[in-house]
Amino acid sequence: MNNTQMISGAANLVPIYAEVFLLIAASAILLIDMFLDQSKRAITYALTLAALVGAAFFSFADYSSGSTVYAFSNMFVNDPMGNLLKLFSYLTMGMTLVYARQYSTDRGMLGGNLGGEFYVLALFSMLGQMVMISANNFLTIYLGLELMSLSLYALVALRRDDAKATEAAMKYFILGALASGFLLYGMSMLYGATGTLEIGEIAKKIGSGTVDRSILTFGLVFVVAGLAFKLGAVPFHMWVPDVYQGAPTGVTLLLGGAPKLATFAICVRLLVEGMLPLAFDWQNMLMILAVLSLAVGNLTAIAQTNLKRMLAYSTIAQMGFVLLGLLAGVVDQKPTHAAAAYSAAMYYSITYVLTTVGTFGLIMVLARQGFEAEEIDDFKGLSKRSPLYAALMSVLLFSLAGVPPMMGFAAKFAVLQSVLTTGAVWLTVFAVMFSLVGAFYYIRIVKVMWFDEPTDTAPLAVNTDKGIVLALNGLAVVALGMMPDSLLHACYTAIEKTLAS
Repeated sequence: MNNTQMISGAANLVPIYAEVFLLIAASAILLIDMFLDQSKRAITYALTLAALVGAAFFSFADYSSGSTVYAFSNMFVNDPMGNLLKLFSYLTMGMTLVYARQYSTDRGMLGGNLGGEFYVLALFSMLGQMVMISANNFLTIYLGLELMSLSLYALVALRRDDAKATEAAMKYFILGALASGFLLYGMSMLYGATGTLEIGEIAKKIGSGTVDRSILTFGLVFVVAGLAFKLGAVPFHMWVPDVYQGAPTGVTLLLGGAPKLATFAICVRLLVEGMLPLAFDWQNMLMILAVLSLAVGNLTAIAQTNLKRMLAYSTIAQMGFVLLGLLAGVVDQKPTHAAAAYSAAMYYSITYVLTTVGTFGLIMVLARQGFEAEEIDDFKGLSKRSPLYAALMSVLLFSLAGVPPMMGFAAKFAVLQSVLTTGAVWLTVFAVMFSLVGAFYYIRIVKVMWFDEPTDTAPLAVNTDKGIVLALNGLAVVALGMMPDSLLHACYTAIEKTLAS
């Protein structure tokens, strides 16, 4: 049953309660923080988490209704896929802030002249992601994308006295502006060809066959290039290792976590909902990006000694799997496998984000003032210092490698199953082979933690809230790996209802 509504007037505000609440909360927190001493910065932290909980309340209510609502002249859509992604984005952002709190305090990112800008910028980047996830118009997508990106640029450069962070911010800003230009130019070409900015109308115009296909294909190339940059897919991956390594680890986690869910959402909005009649063209582009990402990401990660840089190349390879799911939905110009394929890609994105958040959280556990714990050698003998955290890190790395019964295995299996239904056996074999290559550099860290002698014997100081969230993070990775059906079904239902609208 298609439960879709189109509203107007004052009713437009109802579907965007979550966004309005977060905007008001972020602005209020910014003002409140101005009057707080450094000793009371915990108030800003608590208010930020409360803001995320409040926004989650509105999104959960919308998700529970299961309906699709179009607002603001169809520029904004409130649907099951968007609400489910928002809920996991809030969760990811909340975990990120818990993990990064002590790390950021030790490095002066929450004190002195800076105050609570870290938290406020994180909330504004979250707001940008929410707008991206619910965008149903090219202008809305670009508005959300720039709000998210500008906040992240500022966060990367937050440590003004750190040359590496400043360099990373410059690279990210320049390449990010270039990618935004690609995306905007591609959208302008599509607008010129179809005469509309609304995603649903674009799909109808393309499907009518009255639009110049050469202009559409030209615009599509630029759109895919812009999306590939945001995902960090090869050959648009140049910024990922440098920015991941140069940014403060807490900010690296903000970059590699929730924004991936927002980028997945705009991939579905633009490619699936907006340009499904051009699926043959963009699926071939995504295939090339996926193959290159899997090969370059996994092979280059092997050579890394810096853990953050290794995880950056790992991210590139992981995004290759997301692209595999996105390219498997249409077979012989028929979207018969669309819901299964796109829900597998969505499940993979959520799995990757939850696992990556925990991994970087553990890196920040080992870090202390004046010591970053970024090298693989810094994890030597971790099992002798803390068997619990060594076991937790092992669980997260095994999940990234796709070892059963972790949730990473269920995610890889779901994506490979979708690819196999398209008849692309060679692509499935290729992905499996490079997953085996990727397992090497993950297991190397496990070996270092359990079998090497520790070079650092400093005690691990972990805040209670961080310790509890890390433990829950590890349990979730195992539990959702052993019982993946509930989350897989939620993703499938959300995608199915969204596509039906």
